[in-house]
Amino acid sequence: MLITVSDVIEYLFCPRFIFFMHCLNIPQREERYYKVLRGRELHESREKVNTSYVRKRLRCVRKEVSVYLTSRRYRIKGEVDEVLFLDDGTAAPMDYKYAEYSDVVHRTHKYQLALYGLLIMEHFGVPVNRGFICYTRSNHHVEEVNFHQKDYDAAIDTVNEILITVQYGYYPEGTKHKARCVDCTYRNICD
Repeated sequence: MLITVSDVIEYLFCPRFIFFMHCLNIPQREERYYKVLRGRELHESREKVNTSYVRKRLRCVRKEVSVYLTSRRYRIKGEVDEVLFLDDGTAAPMDYKYAEYSDVVHRTHKYQLALYGLLIMEHFGVPVNRGFICYTRSNHHVEEVNFHQKDYDAAIDTVNEILITVQYGYYPEGTKHKARCVDCTYRNICD
C-alpha cells in the first residue's frame, strides 16, 4: 500500500480524515470548496504557461514540471509541482500554494516538501537539502525550507502512523484545533 503525500497533509490537519476516507470509504467532497477549486486551477494553468522558465534567483539550472513519483521503500507517492535542479548539484521540490504567506511555513507544508524531497532523492539520485513554496496570493512570494534528517524522519513517522490507521482500522484522536472542525466535511459524523 502506498500513501499519497496529500494523505499526509490531511492527516496532519486532522488524523480522522484518513479514517473516514480510507477505512470507511467516505469521500471528502473537497471540490465544493473555493480554495480547493482555485488551487486546482492554479496548478492547471501553471503547467501550461512558462514551462521553460527557470528561477535564476534560486540558482536553478533546469526543472521538470508535474513529476509523478512513487517509492515502495517509503510507501509514498505524489506529484511534485516542480523539481528544480540547482547549480550546486542538488535538487529541490517547488510547491505552489493558493495561499497567502503569513511569516510561517506550516508543518503540513514542510512535511509535504520533505516527502517530495525523499521521492526526488530516490528517483533522481541527487541530494535534496531544501525545498521551496510559492505563495501565489502573496505576489508569488517564494519561501525556502531547509531540511534536516529529523524532518525526513518525522515525515516518515507520519506516513507510518497513517499506514497503521488504514491497515488496522484504527480510529485516531481528532485534531486538538477545534476551529478546524467548523467547516469540516466530516463534522456531522465525527464525535
